[in-house]
Amino acid sequence: MLNKIIFLLLFLSLNCYSEKADKDQPIIIDSDELLIDDSKNTSTYSGDVILQQGTLIIRGDKLTIREDKQGFQHSTSIGKPTTFKQKMENSEDYIEGQALTIEYDGNMDKIHLYSKARVKKGNDLVIGDYIMYDANSEFAQALSGNTTTKDGNEVKKGRTRAIIRPDKK
Repeated sequence: MLNKIIFLLLFLSLNCYSEKADKDQPIIIDSDELLIDDSKNTSTYSGDVILQQGTLIIRGDKLTIREDKQGFQHSTSIGKPTTFKQKMENSEDYIEGQALTIEYDGNMDKIHLYSKARVKKGNDLVIGDYIMYDANSEFAQALSGNTTTKDGNEVKKGRTRAIIRPDKK
């Protein structure tokens, strides 16, 4: 059980669980359209976007990649949903996630999943409106907020959910 609790603290660590060889692979991005803005150091891919780097696959409707002045990469993937899947190091299992928006901050090494977020590692699953993982501090957080009706009335607070399945012996 302690092993499962540790998963909750580390479940989104793509750097920790991902195939280390993936970082050395070329990045291939397929899309219907590509717009490059050198003045803003951004590239925007839209229409059935598929990014692949080794075992990492990201799919979405739109992917924007920006490089800051320090050379760090930041990306935003949007879809209904946008998804990622990556093979875990020394395992046949994958870590998979989805949300309406997934952001990666290369400077802070943080991953944010917004709206209808869910992350699955092996047979375990975490669901919330917002999931964040900070790879530097190995800190993860899942939150669900209040929902509001069209007329502005607040409805009951959303809840996060973790489904942790026992290991098969």
